[in-house]
Amino acid sequence: MHLVGDAWNDCFDAMEREAWRLETLPVYSMPQEAEKLKRFLAGEKSPDDYTSSWMEEVRQWTAEGKRVGRVHVVTRPLSDYLRFEFECYYRHHVKAGEDIRILDLTDQENPGLPDQDFWMFDESKVVLLNYRSDGTQINRELFEGDPEPYRQWKQIAVAASVPFLEYVSG
Repeated sequence: MHLVGDAWNDCFDAMEREAWRLETLPVYSMPQEAEKLKRFLAGEKSPDDYTSSWMEEVRQWTAEGKRVGRVHVVTRPLSDYLRFEFECYYRHHVKAGEDIRILDLTDQENPGLPDQDFWMFDESKVVLLNYRSDGTQINRELFEGDPEPYRQWKQIAVAASVPFLEYVSG
């Protein structure tokens, strides 16, 4: 079943404990980010006081005792998009309470993670994020099978990754 609009938002609204994401792509083509990406590539930095609706939601969830996290699998050199995402989003999102971690596979083997992006809610509901090769999202698909492999992939990804701020400072 494909999730759009309210059905997608309901996944976050129904979350009781945690929303967690695995990101595997070096670029995501988001039309709403095109102008901001262009300015970043021209040398514009994100202001330190940047905020967004996502950050407000993360703050609210963490205030309620819920967790929001992700691991992004990367290789160096980082793509222009990843440099943009790190500067314009991740560095702000961690301040809002999101647990962002980086798994750099440049000098190591993939520890057994899939090439499939997904969100997992409360370690029980999995939503697959399907993309074209250029990073354009095709759809969001509710996975109706056993979530156990996804729980295991989360454990592997978290154990093999480092916190975002540690990654960018080292």
